[in-house]
Amino acid sequence: MLRWYQMKLASRPLLTQSVTTAVLFATGDVMAQQAVEKVGVEKHNLARTGRMALYGGAVFGPAATTWFKFLQQKINLQNKNLTIAARVLTDQTVFASTNLFCFLSSMAIMEGTSPKDKLESAYWPALQKNWMLWPAVQAVNFKLVPLEHRVFVVNIVSLGWNCYLSYINSKGN
Repeated sequence: MLRWYQMKLASRPLLTQSVTTAVLFATGDVMAQQAVEKVGVEKHNLARTGRMALYGGAVFGPAATTWFKFLQQKINLQNKNLTIAARVLTDQTVFASTNLFCFLSSMAIMEGTSPKDKLESAYWPALQKNWMLWPAVQAVNFKLVPLEHRVFVVNIVSLGWNCYLSYINSKGN
């Protein structure tokens, strides 16, 4: 299975990362609904899971793949540790904040609710939680993980993070 994934990653990186991300975003939502909210299979909100998969595959997967390539090509300092710190800082100030804004806004639009209300209630608390987790994850990711596997590493950690995002996104709906 790993060899097949590696081949697909080499031949179609953007598509492979996008499909993988869609599946893992949906999985994070299933975890939120079943393990955290305990709604049960009968009351599982498939539309919500679908929205998460759509966002993961159509927005986050392609954006993260392109973003990591950009960071790899454009942020290179003379000191390797400074390069990693600069990439983490850029990732957390530019990409994380923008992605969270896009996530909450697009979820609200797909749900037929107010993006303004969603952002006012959830953006700042979620961004603060993001900064508790992701700088350390990204520092390790940028230091130890080859470029082609960085989105996958983020996706694995994101199982828990997407569970959290799905949960906070669904509060008040």
